[in-house]
Amino acid sequence: MKLAIFKDLNTLIYVSSIIVFTIIISFIFNYFTNKYIKKNTLSKHIDPTSFVFAKKLIIAIIYIVGLSFALIQIPELKTIGNSLLAGAGILSVAVGLASQQTLSNIISGFLIVLFKPFRINDKIILQGNYSGIVEEINLRQVVIRDFENNRVIVPNSLINSQIVVNANLTDEKVCKMIEIGISYSSDIDKAMKIIAEEVTKHPLHVDNRTPEDIKNGIPEVITRVISLSNSSVIIKAWAYAANTSNGFIMYCDLLKAIKERFDKENIEIPYTYQNIIIKNLEQIKPN
Repeated sequence: MKLAIFKDLNTLIYVSSIIVFTIIISFIFNYFTNKYIKKNTLSKHIDPTSFVFAKKLIIAIIYIVGLSFALIQIPELKTIGNSLLAGAGILSVAVGLASQQTLSNIISGFLIVLFKPFRINDKIILQGNYSGIVEEINLRQVVIRDFENNRVIVPNSLINSQIVVNANLTDEKVCKMIEIGISYSSDIDKAMKIIAEEVTKHPLHVDNRTPEDIKNGIPEVITRVISLSNSSVIIKAWAYAANTSNGFIMYCDLLKAIKERFDKENIEIPYTYQNIIIKNLEQIKPN
């Protein structure tokens, strides 16, 4: 009897020691890893996505290994667990399906980190429904902070199969389309030249040409006649800015500047015309 109690006490000590040791190791690893990630991402501008994902994976492995060593010390739990699973077929199926979903999320998480369709701090849009800033990528899910400061939780397997628009993946330059209609009696070439000049001299305008384009004589601002409408000739110009905010300001300024130049140069921006045809004047009676 004393031997059994002594054995149970030793088992309890072993299990408790392993659990405590596992928690301590996990805490120490998490502390130093966070310190390392913060130091390197701030000072060296390194992408934190891979580091954060790897940290969470290693912590999960530490807990799994620690729990496994703890269960080894209690052989009776293996028998009890097998008996419970053998007598619960529905539970076994549910656990199996849940495990498949979990494994799918983990693999999808690895694919996201490997191919980097988006990173932490990127602004993304999911199929036009949700948009926000990526805050976290872990083993199961991606956490997105929307513009109302809500957290949108998306499983890795789901986001890995969706169409994702990443605003940070490409160049931040934006192209603003300047479309203005002039009258048919106005000088089209003169109007196109005025528009190009106003775009070129705007301080927020960015020259989007490549060195090859400049060498080949491609103009800095391209203007085209795109339509002949009922009462006007529609001219379009392509104007580039460094970002969306600058693009909006530039667009508003250019509309004003082009209108003022057209007034000085006698380029008419017509109103919509309507022709009224009276077929029989005799039917009109004076008041």
